[in-house]
Amino acid sequence: MAVFARSQRIFWILFVTTNLTYIVTVLLDVNEMQDVDDRAESRSYLVADCESKQAAIFDAVIENIERDLRLIAELGLTLRFAVETHIHADHITGASAIQDRSGAQIVYGGGAKSEVTGADLFLFEGEALRLGRTSLTALATPGHTNGCTSYLLPGAVFTGDTLFIRGNGRTDFQGGSPEKLFDSVRKKLFALPDDTIVYPGHDYQGRVSSTIGEEKRFNERLNLSIDQAAFIDMMNRRNVPRPAKMDIAIPANMRAGRTT
Repeated sequence: MAVFARSQRIFWILFVTTNLTYIVTVLLDVNEMQDVDDRAESRSYLVADCESKQAAIFDAVIENIERDLRLIAELGLTLRFAVETHIHADHITGASAIQDRSGAQIVYGGGAKSEVTGADLFLFEGEALRLGRTSLTALATPGHTNGCTSYLLPGAVFTGDTLFIRGNGRTDFQGGSPEKLFDSVRKKLFALPDDTIVYPGHDYQGRVSSTIGEEKRFNERLNLSIDQAAFIDMMNRRNVPRPAKMDIAIPANMRAGRTT
């Protein structure tokens, strides 16, 4: 069962099925400069175990931490982890600022271990975080960057910039590779059950989530009718402007969001 509610650009999504009880709160990026600042439409997520009230936040944006921490307090949650799917180029993570205020541990995927300082934990393929009875399992999904990691819940997956709704992240910098991204999606993400809910790192058309089954059928570059050679050609032909904040964001995010 899923229950949806909306208030001030924050979505609450409650999942209750047999042996599964957690809440996902989708935190949309409210940005007055959306037409020029490519931080626009970043997605952060708050996952909370209903029984223990332990929580993790995914891909926090530094400009939004006051809102996020206020919501965590309002919901009576204990924030245990600030989790990053990759080293972002479009915004500075709020992970370190959140840690300073809450004591949460900072988590990156294992593929970023050689590049990131300031993290408490690096999760490699198959390793898990525990939030009470809720388990979050790391899936190494390189391609957008070499260190990208997705995180799997029972019934849902946080895909960062590896898999979007009807699209995928760019592959032309930070060790990106269209070959690796194609394999990450086809061999790992598309191996999940079709009804697995997909929570992406961005969406530019106001959508909140998709499913693995939908993306297998309708993803514009990664649906099952497209082979690897065609995907690589499509990605190599793309001409996307570099992120406006790239020169600031990447060095800061290699320090888990520390700017000094």
